[in-house]
Amino acid sequence: MLIVAAAVCALIFFVLPNPLHVDPEWKGADKPIFVKGQYTGFSASGTGENLLLPLPLLEKSVDSSIRYESGTKSVILSTDSKLLYMQADKTTASLNNKPIQLRLAPEERDGVTYLPAEPLKSLYGLDVQENADTGAVLLMTAGETVPLGEVKEDKVALRTEATIHAPALADMTPGTKVRIWSRHGEWLYAQMNNGLAGYVQAADITETGVKTVEKTATEPTRAERSWDGKAVSLTWEAVYDRSPNPGSIGKLNGVNVVSPTWFKIVDSEGNVRSQANQAYVKWAHGKGMEVWGLLSNDFDPDLTTQALATYEKRMRTIVQMLEYCDLYNLDGINIDFENVYTKDGDNVTQFMRELKPMAQAKNLILSIDVTPKSNSEMWSLFLDRRSLGALADFMIVMAYDEHWASSPEAGSVASLSWSRNSVERILEEDAVPAKKLVLGVPLYTRIWTEKMAGGKTEVSSKAVSMDAVADIIRSKKLAPVLSKDTGQNYVEYKEEGVLRKIWIEDKVSLQSRVKLAKSLNLGGIAAWNRSFAGDGTWETLSGIHQ
Repeated sequence: MLIVAAAVCALIFFVLPNPLHVDPEWKGADKPIFVKGQYTGFSASGTGENLLLPLPLLEKSVDSSIRYESGTKSVILSTDSKLLYMQADKTTASLNNKPIQLRLAPEERDGVTYLPAEPLKSLYGLDVQENADTGAVLLMTAGETVPLGEVKEDKVALRTEATIHAPALADMTPGTKVRIWSRHGEWLYAQMNNGLAGYVQAADITETGVKTVEKTATEPTRAERSWDGKAVSLTWEAVYDRSPNPGSIGKLNGVNVVSPTWFKIVDSEGNVRSQANQAYVKWAHGKGMEVWGLLSNDFDPDLTTQALATYEKRMRTIVQMLEYCDLYNLDGINIDFENVYTKDGDNVTQFMRELKPMAQAKNLILSIDVTPKSNSEMWSLFLDRRSLGALADFMIVMAYDEHWASSPEAGSVASLSWSRNSVERILEEDAVPAKKLVLGVPLYTRIWTEKMAGGKTEVSSKAVSMDAVADIIRSKKLAPVLSKDTGQNYVEYKEEGVLRKIWIEDKVSLQSRVKLAKSLNLGGIAAWNRSFAGDGTWETLSGIHQ
């Protein structure tokens, strides 16, 4: 008898399908939410037009860049073309800084913020399906696809694992519709419309098509329309007291963008001071050049902390900049935030995230200046180059100051190998497309002075223009020598009992930088700054167009 009993048990557990049924892990959950056939652990609230989705779920599965500001209980959501601002318990909101009325207000409940699903569908192109029987909410994002199927003629079990010996979650009758999320040999991982998801044998399912959530239609940006296949050749116009007289500016061969340093944030509230000049804009446009006004943080870290701290302050800066763009007929904005605390890096990225759709609505080019990657907290670590590269039309790598003004050792402002490495690291590590990346080149160099004091070599430097160096070489009858280490001409000489060293910026170095930009298929070059240019500078840099 024992042998017979053992045989029966073996037949039941190792040959016949498991007849046991179990409940899903989400049994008892109210409005459980599913993504890609998996229970997320989150629940929705309400139903239909009153459906609310929890913010943590949206951050995890829809948009990790959603911003929540606890001080105002506000939520900021953005895409390339839309900026949506909402506050808890308020039906008044804004879209691209214009007031709108929500049918349903966001809510805060047990420390969790819930957002109305309807505006999220419009913003992100979400597909949200509710099931009346179980309350399950099936969420799919724009561009997502899933094969569809239905059960064939016989009733089949939906099991917890890909084996007939696993317990069943449900018995599916013929014609039951499923979404097929993955394939495992002869088994499918499928989900019913009521949220139940598990394994079913592929032979029992007829595939009927594919469900596709359409991506939200977008218009091409100005950069995509106007700059595709065309190299940027930008020069910054350093403006200190007043803009230069355009009549005094010579011909800028090949330059198609000028970026005057006209705008800066001047207080903790985000107000912007302007030194813009209509005559300069008219001159530039008359020469076929675009004007991208530069906005700086005045290199003030404490002011930056305060001015970028809240949506209200960031929006004040953005609105004022856009008004200046309208007033002076500017073509774009160049963001130059430097000397920033690492803790404020997220706020810099958020500023760009909020500026992008607003600038795009005004048909403006948006660019940002970044330093080469380094361990410097104030000058590099605050920059999220991967995110910024996705937001900006162009990212300009300021590939200079390899050896800065107070460097403890003399050296090149931008050796060729260092410049190449600076660009390649961003291309490779931060996945910024080459066509978006613009190589910043210096039109200045430093005269380094080395003198002995107390048995040690003291180093100091002075920044000078290309013409100033050419005058020194000519007057002192120096013979520059090509430095293989830097790819630049180099001279040194003694004067007043000290040693002077110059790594020269000239046609040789500029030709090498143009060649570098072209070899990496970069979006162009940007020169700091126009007033430092020497004889033949613009003709040399115009090689970027050839």
